[in-house]
Parts: sequence; C-alpha cells; structure tokens
Amino acid sequence: MDIKTTKSATSRLGEVDFDNLPFGRTFSDHIFTCDYFDGKWHNPRIEPFHNLSLHPATMALHYGQAIFEGMKASMSVDGVPMLFRPERHAKRMNISAARLCMPEFPEDLFVDAIAKLVNIDQEWIPKAEGSALYIRPTMIATDEFIGVKPSQSYKFFIFTGPVGPYYPKPVRLWAETTYIRAAQGGTGFAKAAGNYAGALYPAKLAQDRGFDQLLWLDAKEFKYIQESGTMNVFFVINGVTITPPLSGTILDGVTRDCILEILRSEGKPVAEHPITIDEVVQAYHDGTLQEAFGAGTAAVVSHVADIGYKDMLITLPPVSERKIGPHVKDMIDGMRAGIIEDKWGWTVPVMAEELVS
Repeated sequence: MDIKTTKSATSRLGEVDFDNLPFGRTFSDHIFTCDYFDGKWHNPRIEPFHNLSLHPATMALHYGQAIFEGMKASMSVDGVPMLFRPERHAKRMNISAARLCMPEFPEDLFVDAIAKLVNIDQEWIPKAEGSALYIRPTMIATDEFIGVKPSQSYKFFIFTGPVGPYYPKPVRLWAETTYIRAAQGGTGFAKAAGNYAGALYPAKLAQDRGFDQLLWLDAKEFKYIQESGTMNVFFVINGVTITPPLSGTILDGVTRDCILEILRSEGKPVAEHPITIDEVVQAYHDGTLQEAFGAGTAAVVSHVADIGYKDMLITLPPVSERKIGPHVKDMIDGMRAGIIEDKWGWTVPVMAEELVS
C-alpha cells in the first residue's frame, strides 16, 4: 500500500530542550494513521501531528480493545537513523491483536510506515547517550456502539517523541503478594492497554512504600516470579543468568530475546525456567545473588538496587561489581549506534530518500 505523505508546514523542533527530556511528554512533528473498515485497511498516510477526534461511544473507551507496541530509533555514529528489530515488533503486535479479537496489520506496511515516519522526523532523534526517539504504534477499536462485541472498525496510528533514559538510576522493586498482573489464560502475553491500567494501583502502593516498581508474582501461589514492572526480569545467581520462561503470563520481550541470544552466543550460562521468590531470597542469604535487572525497550537494561519482600529487604551488589547487565546493555546500545557489529541483523538503517512517497 502506498503511504500518502503530507509534511508539516512548520516544525516544533525549536521548542524542545534536548538537555531536559522527560519520558513521554514531547512529541514529534508527524503521525502515521490508517483506518480499518469493510474488512480491509484503507488510506495509510503520514500527516502533521494532530489530536484524534472520537465519538463518546468509541468502543475502545468502553470495552478495552486497545493494543500498542514500544520501539526506539537511534542515530548511528555515521548519522544514519537506525530501527531495532521492527519486524519482530510487527509480529508481536499482531499476536496482541489476535488475542483481543482485532485485525492483523500488514507487517510490511508496519515496517515501511515506521521507516518513513522516522526518516521525516529524524532531526527529533536526540544525540545524548541513553536517549532515543521513542516510537508508539497503537491500534484502537472505533465503532460508535455500546455493546460487548468486537468492533468492526479500527484505527492504527504511530507517533514518536524524543526521550531520555527511562530509569536513570537503579530501581527498587516490591515483590507483590496481594495483587496480580496476569493469570494463565489471560492477556498477560499481549501488550493490551488494560494490562497496564490494572497495574497502576498496586504500583502506587509500592511507591508509597518507597519502591519504584513491582516484582510481579504468579496469580495462584504468589511464588513464581513473572515480570518486573513494565519489564522482563533477569537474575544472575552463581554465574547463571536466569529469566522466567514464556508461559502465557509474561510479555515476549524483544530486549529479553536479544539478551538471551547475546549471552548464548558468547557461551555464557543461561537458563529459562520458573524461578521462585524463595530461591532469590535463598541466593541472597547464600551470597550467590550477583545481579538482578529488568529488560525492555524503554529502559533496555534497568539495574535493580533492592527488592522488598514481606518484612525483608534484599540489597543487590553495586552496579560497578556487575558483569552481565552492563555488558548486554553496552552490546545492544553499541549495535544501535553502529559501533558494535550486529551479527544478527537486528538493526535496520533508514536510508530514506527513496522511502518517502
């Protein structure tokens, strides 16, 4: 499908303080939109950034058919905008769409739209270390109808914005034993908007205790570790990097997959198996708990400083003593910047005069 492009007459770039970029508050000049009706996607277009106009009965607002992805574009040392595994994000978005009874979005159009959008707004990519152009593909149900059934119309849109580091310092996690994020058979593996809404209240309670985010446990026994806030979670215990398996209750993280691939290629011990909070406590007491970190697009790697669990506090070694978390972060950031060889073909340069219609 051809993407019609209408560029903004004036840019808001001059209004942005790139030395002070709060995450998710600043948005670039253009937006991609595409509409689904009569069983097909229609009119893919890039336009000046604008608000959406929605009917009060728009079904996404009432019944939660809303999904999204989170991606980043960075600038290589050669001045070329770089995407990171866009095809993997396209596939994962369609997995989320299927679970919420929404139509698939063509993967080639997904990648092409992001490339064109990033090319047009490439001057919005911040240059500071740890910063990037955040990309938010989103799909919502748009039928104007009050009734519990799948919508027949949808809007897909992509907007971007420059961001600084998501977690600029190591985080403190609270292991949650009352509320849950996901259960078997639910939507935990999908990037569904409702998953995040349900996490807000327990996250607030954790913040009231002095913690930054939650360490989610399973819904049945509050025993098995699932995710860390909005990230997958890794533990390094006695030299082995361990992460919970994809069991239907956690997100199939793109950064998670990259970390596993990198470590396995280097011959480092890696394990994907269920891990309990009691195992982490025991490793802490044994002195074999060497690292804990979250992994996700927004933060890449976020080191864990402390884990609160019931009446105890697990304090992790300082980042300066860690080997795995800093290494994989440097590897991923280096590939995105074009200073470390990308053996997997994860980085996609946006060479883009020919990309723009």
